[in-house]
Amino acid sequence: MTARTTFLDDRVRASLQAVGAAAKRGLGDTGLAELVQVRASQLNHCAFCLDLHLGIARKQGVSERQLDLLTAWEEAGDVFDARERAALALTEAVTVLTEGFVPDAVYEEAARHFDADGLAHLLALIATINAWNRLMVTRRIPAGSTEW
Repeated sequence: MTARTTFLDDRVRASLQAVGAAAKRGLGDTGLAELVQVRASQLNHCAFCLDLHLGIARKQGVSERQLDLLTAWEEAGDVFDARERAALALTEAVTVLTEGFVPDAVYEEAARHFDADGLAHLLALIATINAWNRLMVTRRIPAGSTEW
C-alpha cells in the first residue's frame, strides 16, 4: 500500500502526541493503556497503530495471551480482570458508537473501576488513539512506516 500523503502539520502531530502522553501518565497503567490503544486500532483497522502499539505493549510486559485474545476479550474468561474489561468495553463503545452514544451501563461500569481522574484520562486516551487511527487510515500510512 502506498500512502496518499505523509504530510501532517508538526504542531498537530506534537499536540496529539502530548495529549496521548498526558493521558497515559494520568491513567498510570501503561499495560492497560496499550491494551486500549491496540483494541481501538483493531476496531479501526489501523495497521500502522496496531504495529506500533503491539510492539510497545510487549515491551511494557503485556502478556502474549492477552494480546492473542484481545479481539475476543469478552469471551476470554479471567484473561482480563474486571478493570481491564471495563476499560475495553468503554473503548469499544467510544470507538464504534453503535447506538449513537456510549451506553450508560458501559460508562457506569468504567466509573466503578476508575476514579474521576482515571476515567478522564482513559477517555482522553481513547479519543486520542481514535484520532490517530483516523489520521493514519485516511492517509493510508502503512505499518512500520517511518514517514508519517
